[in-house]
Amino acid sequence: MITVDVWSDVACRWCYLGKHRLEAAIEASGEDVAVVWHSFQLDPTIPHGQHTPHGEALAKKFNTTPERITEMNQRLIDLGAAEGLEYRFDKYMQANTRDAHRVLHLAQDHGLGNEMKDRLMRGQFTEGAIVDDADTLVAMAVEVGLDADEVRAVLASDKYDDAVQADIDEAAALGATGVPFFVFDRKFAVSGAQPVRTFADALRRSAEARSAEAAATS
Repeated sequence: MITVDVWSDVACRWCYLGKHRLEAAIEASGEDVAVVWHSFQLDPTIPHGQHTPHGEALAKKFNTTPERITEMNQRLIDLGAAEGLEYRFDKYMQANTRDAHRVLHLAQDHGLGNEMKDRLMRGQFTEGAIVDDADTLVAMAVEVGLDADEVRAVLASDKYDDAVQADIDEAAALGATGVPFFVFDRKFAVSGAQPVRTFADALRRSAEARSAEAAATS
């Protein structure tokens, strides 16, 4: 089984497209692939409970106007639409994603990491969900099969916070300054929401490397 470690943030616009393209490459490859989601926060300084419209937040970050951000986002809207993804930046509200990452770690422990990641991103980018709101996170987690009481218990504690920080620290150690960041079998790295063929090539190289290793030890 090929393992793909992915660092991304629920709030990362390009991560949603990158996830979709990776999954398309995996499906086409026919390979047995395990995807492991790792935490990354584009802006960990956002206060919990502070929610800012996407255009306003990015305009402030990049010292430009919301209108300019709207123009920049149109390219991503078009790319997403061409691949079946809907971006609704008019609904998107910026929020701290730490709790969302903790819920994702819980989901992975239950074998529901892919489902939870997709639900969080769809909530963020299509539905305008507030991803630091406990009730919202519980509702989304229940949709993918998690127990509501367990999710609430996690959110009421600091459980998985050390796992989130470990992911962030590992990304820094690997030299990842942005996301999405993909590592195939800890050998090949792909940065950004690359075309499907780029992910397919990384999967092929991983499969070839595994075959060569197996032949060398047989």
